[in-house]
Amino acid sequence: MAVGIGLRRALMGTLLEADARDFDFVECAPENWIGVGGRFGEMLDELAARKPLACHGLSLSLGGTEPLDLPFLKKVAGFMDRHRVDLYSEHLSYCGDDGHLYDLLPLPFTEETVRHVAGRIRRVQDAVGRRLAVENISYYAPATGEMDEATFVKAILSEADCDLLLDVNNVYVNAANHGYDAAAFLAAMPAGRVRYYHVAGHYDEPDGLKIDTHGAPVKDPVWALLAQAYRSIGPRPTLLERDANFPGYGDLRSELQLIRRLAAGTGAPA
Repeated sequence: MAVGIGLRRALMGTLLEADARDFDFVECAPENWIGVGGRFGEMLDELAARKPLACHGLSLSLGGTEPLDLPFLKKVAGFMDRHRVDLYSEHLSYCGDDGHLYDLLPLPFTEETVRHVAGRIRRVQDAVGRRLAVENISYYAPATGEMDEATFVKAILSEADCDLLLDVNNVYVNAANHGYDAAAFLAAMPAGRVRYYHVAGHYDEPDGLKIDTHGAPVKDPVWALLAQAYRSIGPRPTLLERDANFPGYGDLRSELQLIRRLAAGTGAPA
C-alpha cells in the first residue's frame, strides 16, 4: 500500500534528500505550483521524476455559485499532463464569493445542494479529463439540512459519479465536535469509491473543541480511527499532511512508518 506526504516548500529539500523508501508519492496543491520556475520549479521537476505526484486542489469552490474557472482548470489539466498526474482531489466545500475567501466553508446537507455540487463536479471531471476525488471537510458550526453528513457525502458521490478522499482526522474532529459516531461514519462510506486517505494532526481546545490544524503530530485516537478504516473499508494509499510547525524529518518518518504498520495490521499507536 502506498504512503505519501504533502509537499510544502519548507519540506522540498528534505524530501529530495530522504531515503527513497520512506514514502511512495507526494501530493501538492496545483494552485501553488502552476507556473513556478527557477530553483523551486527545478526541484519540483526532480521530485516528480522520482515519485508519483498527486494534486489536491484548494480553490475550485465546488459548492459555490460563481461560475467554475475553466481557464484555471485548463492550466490544472496541463500541469497534470506534464507531471503524469492521475489523482486529482478537491474539498467538498465552497471557498469563493466574488473573490477567494481563503477558508473551506461547509455546505447545507440538502438535496438541492447535492444536485448543484454534483453538476459542478461532473463539469470539472470533463474539463480535466480525470475522475475527481472529493474530500470530507472539518466544520465547526452545526450544519443544517435534510440529511446527516454521511448521507450527504454518499449522495454527492453517487450523483456526480466521483470518488472520495476520506480524511480520517476530519471524521474524528467532526464526530467529537458534533456528537456522532466516527466508526459508524466510516462504515457508511462506499468502499468502492474511497480513492485514498488523509491523516493529520489537530488541536484540542481547553473546552473540548477540536480544531483541524495540520500543525501537530497525529493523535492516538486518529491513528486508531485510521486502523478502523483499514479494517472496515480496506487499505488505500494514505497521505500524511503537515502544514505548519514542522518537526525534524525523523518525526515525520516515524509517522509514515506507522501508517505502513497500521495498514499491514502490525502497528498500534503509542
